[in-house]
Amino acid sequence: MKLIGSLTSPFVRKVRVVLAEKKIECEFEIDSPWTPESNVPNINPLGKIPVLALDDETVLFDSRVISEYLDNVAPNNKLMPAPNRERTEVKRWEALADGICDAAALIFLEMKRPEGQRSADWITRQQDKITRGLEYMANELGESPWCMGNHLSLADIATGCALGYLAFRFPEIDWRGAHPNLARLYDKLMQRPAFAETVPKG
Repeated sequence: MKLIGSLTSPFVRKVRVVLAEKKIECEFEIDSPWTPESNVPNINPLGKIPVLALDDETVLFDSRVISEYLDNVAPNNKLMPAPNRERTEVKRWEALADGICDAAALIFLEMKRPEGQRSADWITRQQDKITRGLEYMANELGESPWCMGNHLSLADIATGCALGYLAFRFPEIDWRGAHPNLARLYDKLMQRPAFAETVPKG
């Protein structure tokens, strides 16, 4: 298998953490669809990362699809429960975390446009999504040790990648001060090699 992605994408990081937690060997090829010479559009018709190329030449894209595939392909260290209400709640956490990442990425891209072409309303709208998303996460986590009870799951991985992306791209957002329980969760995740070795760089 080969994972294609960048060192800065939170969605790529999510898959890299899953691979590490599941102890799955996988080649990692660095490529970004934002570079002119990128090969990503030739592999994924949507031109997005991550992309997972399987040994049989099947190509998987979207971090949610890839993460679920990897959790099913290796029976050890299950990150998602069997199909039931709990599984749906894990996927809800993942959707929330991914939504925060989407909003943050849209702000980052908007800020790269010339100042006169930026939309303040658009940026504010994305910022509001992040604020509401963090508040919802914090309320859902409460005083629990993990997002879903007493064990690490894909909910924690997705949440940790979202928080890490905010710390990387928007250090001015004080989610640690506003939500100490999220800070505790992230600090605990960063003690795991899978997280410590995939901190965004760029």
